[in-house]
Amino acid sequence: MFLRRLAVIVPRSTRFFSSKDSLDLASTIAELNKEMESVFGEPPPDGLANSGNRSCMAQDAHHNSHVILGSTNNKFAAQELSSISHHLGENTPGLSHVGSTGKAQMVDVSPKENSSRTAIASCKVVLGKKVFDLVLANQMAKGDVLTVAKIAGINGAKHTSTLIPLCHNITLAHVRVDLRLNSEDFSVEIEGEAASTGKTGVEMEAMTAVSIAGLTVYDMCKAASKDIQVTDIRLECKTGGKTGYWCREE
Repeated sequence: MFLRRLAVIVPRSTRFFSSKDSLDLASTIAELNKEMESVFGEPPPDGLANSGNRSCMAQDAHHNSHVILGSTNNKFAAQELSSISHHLGENTPGLSHVGSTGKAQMVDVSPKENSSRTAIASCKVVLGKKVFDLVLANQMAKGDVLTVAKIAGINGAKHTSTLIPLCHNITLAHVRVDLRLNSEDFSVEIEGEAASTGKTGVEMEAMTAVSIAGLTVYDMCKAASKDIQVTDIRLECKTGGKTGYWCREE
């Protein structure tokens, strides 16, 4: 009879093993003690209750140690992030298009002095041999690829402030876009230059020029191949402004 009654109790007590609440363990042990007392006529030895208490205490201590360790780790991580942010703030220039509240903003250039500014950018369009030969022979269905791309690049430079939302609408004094076929890797090499006299640089205008020219080459040739790649868009050099002359080191 005792075994049957114990079998009824024990399944209920197994919930302790799937629960993290130490109160479940205490109530289960108390219920089991009462059943054993009703069967044997006396309460069980103190060892059962004590072992349950020790188990509860061990679980609580284990849980608390995780809480304390997690809190310590979070505090340490926050201190590290604060230190890194402080270090970056001292050693790197700020992002001028981000305001004090972290929102995007257009830079106020009114306090700056006018200066002569130039920028040169480059880009490459990898065609593959088949398309390269068609462009070289001017046999593309849409027409003269290099001439159309050149005009598109110049037009793109003049619309930079429309395409790039936080760029200033500046007056360009000069835009140059050159395209050259490279038979070594079957590509079109594009170079763009922009010049202006004003309070802000023309780097974006030069890079927009080569980007639009590269995309136009793709558009003119995509019927012959979808494997064409527009790559390596980058600033090569710039002059004028607060930072003065800068040139990419190879």
